Amino acid sequence: MSDAKIMAIEEFAEALEWQAAHAEKNNAPCTARVIRALAKVREGNTATGRRIAGWEGLTLKDAMPLRMAGGLHHLLLSGEDERLARVYSGQITDQGQIDALVCELVETYDTQLLPWLDGPPQTNEAGRAASIMSSLLWIAQRAAPQFDLFELGASAGVLTMLERYRFNLGGTEVGPPGSPMRVCPEWRGEGAPPPPPGDFRIVSVKGCDLAPIDLSDPASALKLRSYVWPDAPGRMARIDAAIELAKANPPDLVKQDAGDFVAQMLARPQAAGTTRAMFHSIMWQYMPAETQAAISARFEETGKEASKDRPLAWVSLETDPKTFRHELTVRLWTGAEHSGEPVLLSHAHPHGAWVEWLDGH
Repeated sequence: MSDAKIMAIEEFAEALEWQAAHAEKNNAPCTARVIRALAKVREGNTATGRRIAGWEGLTLKDAMPLRMAGGLHHLLLSGEDERLARVYSGQITDQGQIDALVCELVETYDTQLLPWLDGPPQTNEAGRAASIMSSLLWIAQRAAPQFDLFELGASAGVLTMLERYRFNLGGTEVGPPGSPMRVCPEWRGEGAPPPPPGDFRIVSVKGCDLAPIDLSDPASALKLRSYVWPDAPGRMARIDAAIELAKANPPDLVKQDAGDFVAQMLARPQAAGTTRAMFHSIMWQYMPAETQAAISARFEETGKEASKDRPLAWVSLETDPKTFRHELTVRLWTGAEHSGEPVLLSHAHPHGAWVEWLDGH
């Protein structure tokens, strides 16, 4: 089933089961059981249950089950209620028992859980930085190895801090050796990104979001941690490292529409010997079609002015709507023939657990 068809599933039970199965496939069976329990919550008479039952919109496109999963995890992380600990640890696996527990929690904390349905989850998965950094190493062999970066849909700016992370990408190491953030995905496929040239450097990186999150704020950081699936300890370690780095030096984020942000970033003077690159991950599908079209047109136009001395790049880690695979694609404009044509560099796990390198000659 294609991404578009999955997102368009209208029947609640089918959508809920797809989301639960997706969690299971990504090594989160405990989270899957909590998601399945929402079917019983929907049948109840709580305000949260009634809102789920009367949901206006598409369950999966709105990521509604993941909104609730975040709210329930928050009860445990905040110390409000620790009963789900035995579910998340795998001690309780009986679905009927989990259904009853989740329903009881919703009844008890109905007022607290209801607002979690107001907005989509914020994933902020640092593991995806492996794909973005891989693309920069690839670009550095073909264009200026110093980068002026900007990110769309940056949320809390976890990826906006990628220059502070230490990577091992199929044996290729890059980034500060002493960083608390270690991004070391399982490496698959043929070859690996080339080592960084001696003058490789990220000169600047800036992100935008319609509702940026301040990682230095304890309440915001806790909410962000709540969206991380509790049976994924590696992901939790990465978000904790990102919080530590943000407290020391917050990422450069602005609250702005993506289309306006792109226009502003591309209009700035570009230093000679610097590659200007935009990147985004698992967010393009959520933007209005008119915004997508405006950004694409702006890049096509700006790409015509790119040169070997002032290259332009577009790095995209997004879901292929036909295969539902996460693909790393790069478009690079240097003024040469065929500039700007998309190159598929890799496939990747949605949370960065592995990268399958496709070489991208």
